[in-house]
Amino acid sequence: QVQLVESGGGLVQTGGSLRLSCVASGSIASIHTMGWYRQAPGKQRELVATVTSPGSTNYADSVKGRFTISRDNAKNTVYLQMNSLKPEDTAVYYCNAFLTTRERPAWGNYWGQGTQVTVSS
Repeated sequence: QVQLVESGGGLVQTGGSLRLSCVASGSIASIHTMGWYRQAPGKQRELVATVTSPGSTNYADSVKGRFTISRDNAKNTVYLQMNSLKPEDTAVYYCNAFLTTRERPAWGNYWGQGTQVTVSS
């Protein structure tokens, strides 16, 4: 069984910063990619940023230059530093991991429960 637990969401004013964390735990064999997605009310879930095990990163155009994704492979943890936040960044942020478990060698996507980020104008 695998769990992804996010933390660090909250309410912040426009221009402020937040740091999200996500820890993956359980019977994990290998994690390839970890990332963050978000879903605003009435909208589809969208990619925010991803980072592979070797450290390659990918960002949505809307967050480039403001958000930074990083990862601690030894701790199975991914971080998202969010600076210069805007009201349009308001959403539930979900952690994602593409991994294999000791019970199932096939790669699969796992999701956290989500953490709310609200940016007030």
